[in-house]
Amino acid sequence: MVQVKAGTRPPWVGLAAAVWVQLAAANPYTFPLYSGTLKTVLGYDQQRLTLMGVANDIGENFGIIPGILCSWLPAWVVLGIGALLCFVGYGAVWLVVTKTVVRSPFWVVWIALLFGANSSAWLITTVLVTNMKNFPHSRGTVSGLLKGYVGLCAAVLTQLYSGILDKSPTNLLILLALCLPLVCLLMMYFVRPCTPATEDDELQHGHFLFTQIACVILALYLLGTTISDEFLPKSSSSKYAMFGITVLLLLSPLVIPIKMTIFKNDYKIRPDGLVSLGKLSPLLPPDLTQTYLANSVSLAQTYYDDDSDDEDDDVDMLLAVGEGAVSRNRRPRRGEDFEFHEALVKADFWLLFVAYFIGVGSGVTVLNNLAQIAYAAKNDGTTILLCLFSLGNFFGRLAGGTISEHLVKSRMLPRPVLMTCTQIIMAITYLLLALALETSLYAATACLGICYGVQFSVMIPTTSELFGLKNFGLFYNFMALGNPLGAFLFSSLLAGYLYDKEAAKGSTGTSCVGPNCFRLTFFILGGCCALGTFLSVILSVRTKPVYQMLYGGGSFRAPRASLH
Repeated sequence: MVQVKAGTRPPWVGLAAAVWVQLAAANPYTFPLYSGTLKTVLGYDQQRLTLMGVANDIGENFGIIPGILCSWLPAWVVLGIGALLCFVGYGAVWLVVTKTVVRSPFWVVWIALLFGANSSAWLITTVLVTNMKNFPHSRGTVSGLLKGYVGLCAAVLTQLYSGILDKSPTNLLILLALCLPLVCLLMMYFVRPCTPATEDDELQHGHFLFTQIACVILALYLLGTTISDEFLPKSSSSKYAMFGITVLLLLSPLVIPIKMTIFKNDYKIRPDGLVSLGKLSPLLPPDLTQTYLANSVSLAQTYYDDDSDDEDDDVDMLLAVGEGAVSRNRRPRRGEDFEFHEALVKADFWLLFVAYFIGVGSGVTVLNNLAQIAYAAKNDGTTILLCLFSLGNFFGRLAGGTISEHLVKSRMLPRPVLMTCTQIIMAITYLLLALALETSLYAATACLGICYGVQFSVMIPTTSELFGLKNFGLFYNFMALGNPLGAFLFSSLLAGYLYDKEAAKGSTGTSCVGPNCFRLTFFILGGCCALGTFLSVILSVRTKPVYQMLYGGGSFRAPRASLH
């Protein structure tokens, strides 16, 4: 019987609170809603505006610092820092847009937007690290849910913007600066390490299914309300009523911990604060697993790995002297806990990074230039396009996490296979946009949103499976740098430059209309996705033995790790 120190609440409390933190973390996705005002009020050209988009993307994805601090500081401290950045950053942007502060240099506004968007990295890192450890047996499902809620909450903020805020960019910036930090402060007590869910929990699948159904209902509801807002005028009272329904749907994950509190047989905690797991759960984080080794007991462990760069490593004999004193004098293998410098020399690390960089970098280029793409296609439905991309992003993240979880457990199929499939679809979609921008815009936007979302939900659990949970926050945030790097190279240097070049040929010199505005950009993005497909195929082949080792027989088998 293995005993693990438990918290005072089941992990579902933290997951329900994380949903509301993700609402605040969705703030970078609102950039297209106020980017036009930034361009008009401050007199920016398209290239400068895309540089603002780069600041938004760098801020959203630069989470190295919170990734490191999550291993040292309580979750509530990291959340508090994120809330402060949100207040300071978007508050400064509001001051500039309303001309409360005049003649602000470009770099000042750029840094302010960077700070505001960077709050997202602090918030997302905290809830991901905490909940991945709280649900160690369902990494794909949890990452898909949490990252999906970020995309879905972008649509919630869009509903707020179109309805209650009357499409006012200045009111939106006030919401970002004041209301979202308040949400974080209210939720910080609940987002913390809890008693980890066990693999043999019969109710866990049903609970996840309920949460997934609830957020799908919310997604469909948001889609319907957003479309109706464009065509049917509504009174102020009906707008508030519709948003009230949205709030109730966001609260739906709370049903699970409430039910578990009422029916306590579903979740038992011993009086001494320990949870009996019955057997050792190999996926529990090392710091939560209590081991007891008798004095002078020797442990001999053997391990098989077909990595070519590890062929010279001998299998070590581990000698345990005293209570849990086990040392390791070899480099870790895939599936074990890596230090950051150890992962940097692995080919799999860079294959995953580059493939992810291409997938999300090309997708965020479309997101950042969505208003200009719509204008070029003579389409004034930017709000609908943003909603389609956001909802597609949500469904991609939710489905990507769930489907990849099913495939690895039932067929031991590497998660990067899903990345391969979506990058093929992205390459075809960019080709269609280049050839028929006006007729394929709505379908292509939704399709790219789905594929963009899948990249996230595949990268996150893949990173934890290949390099361990010990330093997951740092590894995840390094991988996430692929998003701003892609935004800088694809959106600013490529799309922004080519757009301004085409716009210069027109009468206005600042705006571009017609398929030529983004045609070459779409062709190049399609070619990059073809390269990403090739790299993700290589990664899938290389990691197949790892997934066979981890999920052999349909259940996770514990990798060898150091015991302390």
